[in-house]
Amino acid sequence: MSLMVANALGLIFGVSLAARLGLPVPAAPVLVVAGALVAVGQVSLSGALVVAVLGNLIGDGAWFYAGRRYGYRFMRLLCRISLSPDSCVRRSESLITRWGGLSLLAAKFVPGVSVVAPPMAGALGMSSLRFVLFETGAALVWAVVFLALGYAFRDSVQGVLNALADAGSVATIVVVAAVAAMLAVRYWRRRRFMRLTRMPRISVDELYDLMGTETPPMVIDVRGAASIQIDPRRIPGALPLSLKSIQHRRTAHLFDDARDVVLYCNCPNDVSAALAAGALSAHGVPRARPLAGGLDAWVAAGRPTLLHATSTAEPALPDPSSVLPGVNP
Repeated sequence: MSLMVANALGLIFGVSLAARLGLPVPAAPVLVVAGALVAVGQVSLSGALVVAVLGNLIGDGAWFYAGRRYGYRFMRLLCRISLSPDSCVRRSESLITRWGGLSLLAAKFVPGVSVVAPPMAGALGMSSLRFVLFETGAALVWAVVFLALGYAFRDSVQGVLNALADAGSVATIVVVAAVAAMLAVRYWRRRRFMRLTRMPRISVDELYDLMGTETPPMVIDVRGAASIQIDPRRIPGALPLSLKSIQHRRTAHLFDDARDVVLYCNCPNDVSAALAAGALSAHGVPRARPLAGGLDAWVAAGRPTLLHATSTAEPALPDPSSVLPGVNP
């Protein structure tokens, strides 16, 4: 306990920075404990706020500039090393497009999104000044919330600290075991989710050959509006339809049961495309498959691309027979 008091500001800065960099550290509980120490006069409130905000600015600022420089490729890298790669881009994209700069505040409290929101903001062209202003405000709110919780429940927090101090090494083992259990549960959930999205894929070469036939497949780009804005390339003839609209059956009239449907994204393990294909199958479209490797695999194979329209909104839904004519090899 005395060691934490002596190094409280350094510890707050360290866990705040580590949390923003994406490391699985208990930043919020540390701030709650710091709030209890503030209440009894053992830690400076202004000092705790300054170092917490500074840690957030440095960590999120690094991701922001990486996103600005490397765009969606960097976000895909972050999601690949995340324990929730299936949802982190979609959730952060939804926050950014719906709330703009305020999404940086919401991301502080949404697990799996906080690391992806800053590079998404950078890739979408948010100005540095706007980022710093929103990030500072968001970090301040985040720090105040958890410090205030510790301040309000200081007696309970002090009781827990005393119990941990009395338990000594046993408490350390319990904390380590709890963290390990949390990581194991998240990993199990990820593996279970990936099993649910396991289905046959179509290869780039197979798709390219089919596009030159008399009955070409219907090609669907299921990336969200923000992802398309960052990388507007598309497979020729592809129609942008979001995963949400497909899952909610808003586009059911577009699909012909006798026609192949190929869906693609640029997400880890083709998750969004697989989810969309599964939704179509559940809605009675039997020939829907994800493209293995998505848009990246198509580009890597040297296949042609076009650009989406400037607007990222979904277009008026056309007649199925008029959509996506074949592309002759």
